[in-house]
Amino acid sequence: MRPEPLIKAILIIAVCLGLAAAGPDAVCADELRIGTWKTAQTIAPFYYGDFVSKKDKINVYPFTNPADQKNALLAGSLDMCGTTVAHAIHSASMGQPVVMVAALCNKCSALVVRKNAGIETVADLKGKRIGYVPGTMHEILLRETLSRSGLSVKTDASLLRIDFFDMGLALSRGSIDAFLSGEPFPAQAVEKGYGKILAYPYYDEAVGDINAGMLVTRNFAQKHPQKVQKMVTAHARATRYLARHPDQWLKRASRFGTQKSILEKAAANMELAWDMDAVFVSRVKALGERMAALGMIRRQPDYKELIDLSFVRQARKEISTDE
Repeated sequence: MRPEPLIKAILIIAVCLGLAAAGPDAVCADELRIGTWKTAQTIAPFYYGDFVSKKDKINVYPFTNPADQKNALLAGSLDMCGTTVAHAIHSASMGQPVVMVAALCNKCSALVVRKNAGIETVADLKGKRIGYVPGTMHEILLRETLSRSGLSVKTDASLLRIDFFDMGLALSRGSIDAFLSGEPFPAQAVEKGYGKILAYPYYDEAVGDINAGMLVTRNFAQKHPQKVQKMVTAHARATRYLARHPDQWLKRASRFGTQKSILEKAAANMELAWDMDAVFVSRVKALGERMAALGMIRRQPDYKELIDLSFVRQARKEISTDE
């Protein structure tokens, strides 16, 4: 070998050995883009930076609805994003290449009625006006709740489309008699004195309390599995940290605009999540069946393609060494 190529080869080897000696932080630094909502139950991505290398750059972009996050993901503007399980099923049923790699939150829903309106049971909602947002987990839970009490949305109750942020005002003014929404709006209705919780609509034998998860695209998962794993493991560690430090969790979440006192009332109905297992998958499938029965999707997605458990399995191994 001539001297110049030999020197170049030696330099390349030396650089590689130096990077390897410096550890994984030196060779695996990434810039990652994550989308989520500014709510207490979807706050985990804002903590990812505390659980990755200092050389990694985490950019968190807040959205107001799951569809916009998912669209940004498909456009390549995000590497991972949050979405409701219902929206993930809907997207996958249309053939969109989305993959759920972690859970995000459970519970968070409540059926709220106007205080002193004489509504004591779900059956009392017959003939009443109920606020809801179409195409959401809350619509499915509302329809399920009414159906279990023998009420038909076609003949026994009036479902009115109302934005989540307007439901409290509509209830307080008497424009509606009830609404099914996510926290913190139910807790806020109780705190402000115009509403009361009628039911928490979770059915363990079917859909249960699943709510939202984290998505990547199939192409990104195949091309960059290390990046996906980095985000999922950071998500697991962030979620576990917040669950173990509830005061810090709610204090930070109050920066999003909801009083900490209201979040404290809502906390029992909010569950931060990251892990997925066979029970989770069975509940997702049950949700898909309910969505098909309600005409929200035309066909069931391939759940083996929609849900990838490999990243949470690896995250379990990685965080087991934290103790």
